[in-house]
Amino acid sequence: MDRPLRLDQGLRPEACRPIFRQFGRLHLPGVLVQEDAIALHRAIVGAEGWRRTVHVEDGRDAELSIEEIEELGPEQRAAFEKGLHDMARDSFRYVFDSIRVSALAQFDQPVDPALVAIWRFMNSETFLGFVRELTGDDRPAYCDMMATRYLPGHFLTAHDDEAPGKNRLYAYVLNLTARWRADWGGILMFLDDEDHVAEGYVPAFNALNIFKVPQRHAVSLVAPFAGDQRISLTGWIRSAPPAPGES
Repeated sequence: MDRPLRLDQGLRPEACRPIFRQFGRLHLPGVLVQEDAIALHRAIVGAEGWRRTVHVEDGRDAELSIEEIEELGPEQRAAFEKGLHDMARDSFRYVFDSIRVSALAQFDQPVDPALVAIWRFMNSETFLGFVRELTGDDRPAYCDMMATRYLPGHFLTAHDDEAPGKNRLYAYVLNLTARWRADWGGILMFLDDEDHVAEGYVPAFNALNIFKVPQRHAVSLVAPFAGDQRISLTGWIRSAPPAPGES
């Protein structure tokens, strides 16, 4: 990215506010100027440093480099993936590829400069002011960010994002998936008290999903026949930045 991102000038966040307040969530298409969304997609897909992120248990993640995954033989890889799916049967688990942009940048770790520039845009008054206007909430003050890539077999089981002391107000997904079909999976699903899917957002291009925390949701398993990658920027909009040493 050789210049700051631009929000589409046709957006009217104040008009969307009643819907957001009623349901606590919103799917907003066409959030960026289209040429900026295309450039952003190109930057994410071409970025280095992707790692396979797996939630193990008790809030702990394990990460493997993509090179380590590719070095596994077919049988080892199949056993590894089966183990991940088995663990997800009755507990909170996830697996997807990620680049933890804000966490890396805060600790001066190597991270693609283009992604750092995008994170800075998400923390600019342009974006945070837009969020305040959309939600009617004057507390948003910080936005963390992770690039995510869901491939066949990747998923995120049900949870509500609540984390005491983390200052989370809203979760967001800035969708940058070039093409997708609902039957490829990877759907952001919101669950009601009886575990029915109350609403689902199919991956799209240049669309912002934003929802109030806590709220139970999941990302459905990406099908083995999915024809593209589910690409997005995700994170939480917070009332304050994390304390030093936190993420």
